[in-house]
Amino acid sequence: MLNLSIPEHVRPIRDQVLNFVEQEVYPVESELVADRVGSRRGEVMRGLMDKAKAQGLWALGHPEEIGGGGLPFMDYVFVNEVVGRSEIATVALGTHSLQDSIMLHRYASDEWRDKYLKPLVDGEVFPSFGMTEPDIASSDPTQLQTRAELEGDEWVINGHKWFTSGAGTAAYTTVMVRTEPEGTPDHSSFSMIVVPTDTPGYNIIRDVKVMGQAEGHYEVVYDDVRVPKNNLLGPRGQGFKIAQQRLGPGRIFHCMRWLGQAQRAFDLMCERANNRVAFGKTLGEHQQIQKFVFDSAAEIQASRLLTLHAAQKIDQGDEARVEIGLIKVFGAKMLHNVIDRAIQVYGAKGVTEDTPLERMYRHARFARLYDGADEVHVQNTGTRILRRYARGEGFDFGLR
Repeated sequence: MLNLSIPEHVRPIRDQVLNFVEQEVYPVESELVADRVGSRRGEVMRGLMDKAKAQGLWALGHPEEIGGGGLPFMDYVFVNEVVGRSEIATVALGTHSLQDSIMLHRYASDEWRDKYLKPLVDGEVFPSFGMTEPDIASSDPTQLQTRAELEGDEWVINGHKWFTSGAGTAAYTTVMVRTEPEGTPDHSSFSMIVVPTDTPGYNIIRDVKVMGQAEGHYEVVYDDVRVPKNNLLGPRGQGFKIAQQRLGPGRIFHCMRWLGQAQRAFDLMCERANNRVAFGKTLGEHQQIQKFVFDSAAEIQASRLLTLHAAQKIDQGDEARVEIGLIKVFGAKMLHNVIDRAIQVYGAKGVTEDTPLERMYRHARFARLYDGADEVHVQNTGTRILRRYARGEGFDFGLR
């Protein structure tokens, strides 16, 4: 049975994380956002990371056997909700490397686990992931053009990627490439390969600006990049299978962080509505603003229900394809709507750097695109539901 309540045993650690985000991260957030690559940023961020470790809040969701906090999946889901209140908190608390750490732990050769896994969990090195390409519709990943050919004991990689997030500071990129010959079924044609970012031929072209700002989403050209054959992550041709294991739980974490962002925007909106006076009364006394509050509360709670339901199914071993499609699309729309209303209540101040709302709004728009465009999730989810009816199974919401 789905339980929306935060489990009693999770509340203390969740409260500690929330306090850390509010007391340690918020005060330096603007400085860190403004200085994405400066030495001062590194100093401040390292200070936050050290504080998180000292307080026992570091890498809480990582498995214990690889040096993490070992929180069970569902417990971490509730914690991730408050981590999401600030984009800075994901790095400050060591949660940014979770998916990459687990991929290395499960699929990398002993050599790469030894080289990267502990430093990755400890926050000493950073990962990046290269899948999206500028010249094809990457929402259909079977079109990816980057190739790797096995020549003797080396993979030779050629191709063009972008939105390789964090590549500028990463120790390595896990890149999705076509490795299998023509005629191989599309979903068995791709593999993942670990590429150290200092490898000759790994060329960063630019930090792609997102809605006017450099956000660390790099364009990278692979020009005869040569890496040892044991840099392969998992079996040949299993790239999509590994990616799905990464993306399923990853989308749960995205959606819980979106809920944290929405909660923060909702808090700001309600505080502004109670304190700002216009036309002789507070904004909150105006019916239109009350409607903003109502709609936002309803959408946040609906998204939370959907997300926790999907998380519970994944925790039970289900791939939850339908549920993940629902939360990705609904959650992104919810996030945009709530932040948009908060900006409207703030007026002109809401689109300045004096509040976090304008930056949150840009991220909310991007949420409808990354991890697959909304339209793809709508199509795939609708198709899956209709196939159930075609098989005579139906779709009983009470049994989901």
